[in-house]
Amino acid sequence: MPSRSGILYLVSGPSGSGKTTLCRRLADEGEARYSTSCTTRPARPGEKDGYDYHFLSQDEFAEKIRQSAFLEYATVHGNSYGTLLSEVTEHLANGVDVVMDIDVQGAKHVRNCTDPRIRTALVDLFVMPPSEEELRSRLTGRQTDAPEVIALRMKNALAEMEHWPSYQFRLLSDSREYDYARFKSLLLAERMRVSRLIS
Repeated sequence: MPSRSGILYLVSGPSGSGKTTLCRRLADEGEARYSTSCTTRPARPGEKDGYDYHFLSQDEFAEKIRQSAFLEYATVHGNSYGTLLSEVTEHLANGVDVVMDIDVQGAKHVRNCTDPRIRTALVDLFVMPPSEEELRSRLTGRQTDAPEVIALRMKNALAEMEHWPSYQFRLLSDSREYDYARFKSLLLAERMRVSRLIS
């Protein structure tokens, strides 16, 4: 029997904030399980079913919706994405922390979930770029996107940043190592919360 309940570490932030890097590193170090989403989009070269995504047909995805199997789901650019409730709750029940890299819309759905296992486990964090200028620099730094694409990403990022007050915690981004130290320390502190301990 686990000594504590697992934590659902929900992380949001605009493109360029570094949230995905933080989540992946936490999982790679074995500190938490990275939540693998379902999608109806085709697998890209090198992607593995069950690791990068659970690849489902439209019919399979629709059936999951009918079964109320998703913690959250949405349709983006014609493809459906969702997080299976069973995958998350199973790990939490075993005392395993789960980290989710999710947009503000998905985060709102998770916050509104009435499942007591989710509500008890949830810790949500918004990763905020230090400034609009730094965010623009990060988005243009890859030098792979056309100016109109960067402009759209900036517009979307600024709109997402308006949602940070909805979160329990905010991480104002600095250097990569400094960000990760604070990111990990929040999870470690939450593990010591008395309400999570199983007597």
